[in-house]
Amino acid sequence: MDWVIKQVKEAIVNAGSTFSAGLKQAYCRAISAETNALTGWGLETLLENALLAEKNRSPLCDDTGIPHLFIEIGKNRALDGATLEAIYVGVAQGLSELPGRPMNINGTDSQRIDQSGGLSPDPSAVMPAPLLVKMIEDPDILRVHVLLLGGGPSIRAKTYRIYHRRSVERVKDEIVEWATESVKLLGCTPATLAIGIGRSHYEAAALMIEAQVYGRHDKQNAIEKEITERVNKSNVGVLGLGGETSVLATFVNVGPQRASGVRIVCMRPCCCVEPRLTSLEL
Repeated sequence: MDWVIKQVKEAIVNAGSTFSAGLKQAYCRAISAETNALTGWGLETLLENALLAEKNRSPLCDDTGIPHLFIEIGKNRALDGATLEAIYVGVAQGLSELPGRPMNINGTDSQRIDQSGGLSPDPSAVMPAPLLVKMIEDPDILRVHVLLLGGGPSIRAKTYRIYHRRSVERVKDEIVEWATESVKLLGCTPATLAIGIGRSHYEAAALMIEAQVYGRHDKQNAIEKEITERVNKSNVGVLGLGGETSVLATFVNVGPQRASGVRIVCMRPCCCVEPRLTSLEL
């Protein structure tokens, strides 16, 4: 299992220090299209920071994020306890090497809630969130997607019901309202909006994570394009400096729906360095 540990460790470091190709291209397109001088400078500076982080294999941001693992598996592959343990060891080693920010709170349930248990100095003590597993059609694939989710977007995210009233427009309007308010408060813009629409709070959040894995900055469907354009009218701009680029793209993932009057929506305004994503096949 040493190979698995090494690959996952590298994935953590890459996710924490490297813009995806799609995110780099999105920044370049935004720089070319931006007419606000301050926002243009902000975009150029953020991209320069990302390229230096990649070169030095150093964190893109001081908030190195909480690891979230999304696993795709075909019917001919197995995910046994030994492989899962190796994946978690690789995560811990990657957090140590990046290095991740020491964010783990020690102590009992109450002490972890109120932070009275003290902070662990060990970056590898930051446990991954519960993993997500999805069956896929390719029978021979076992693929691990590693996401690092920062605290700022989590603070500004929202998971709640929307009374759809048999109208897609109603759902879009409320998402735009949430996203506009969240982007204004986020601080570290431009954002990428990740949205999951499901039947329960858990499912909506899982679909939001999946949206970050499958979303494309260079390919927006009609709903995604509309949300991006409408939120960009807020004139928040990069780092709140104003301008046309508050949101680089929107990733919407619509799951199965039930016959009811509500849709459960999870919206995360991913910050200027997110999605921090690396994928690998085992």
